[in-house]
Amino acid sequence: MSDPMPREDSAGDRPVAPAIGHGLRGRCPACGEGRMFARFLKPTPACPTCGLALDGHQADDFPAYIVILLLGHILVPLMIEVNFALAIPLGWQAVIWPGLAILLAVAMIQPVKGAVIAVQWSRRMAGFR
Repeated sequence: MSDPMPREDSAGDRPVAPAIGHGLRGRCPACGEGRMFARFLKPTPACPTCGLALDGHQADDFPAYIVILLLGHILVPLMIEVNFALAIPLGWQAVIWPGLAILLAVAMIQPVKGAVIAVQWSRRMAGFR
């Protein structure tokens, strides 16, 4: 029996793993060559290499939520272990931990946003239908 509606979007034509890898590196999820971001967190309107429109994404706050979740899982055990092993004064800790959290958050937000956009593209979500 034939399928009444032809499926033009098979699961294999936009594999998610390579797309996420490209997104984490700030590259176009489709071709992996063009730059995804024009500025720090602003995607280019379209890939300069393959022409994929990147401005239709709807990543919204999801990348920030992922970064917060990851930071909590990285910093809390690190804080516990450092406090167990070393006797760092509370004043220094008040500088070290927020500073480290800010540095890690800034380092993680663009790759995470690239990965979220790549997942949206590979699953034909948001503006990538």
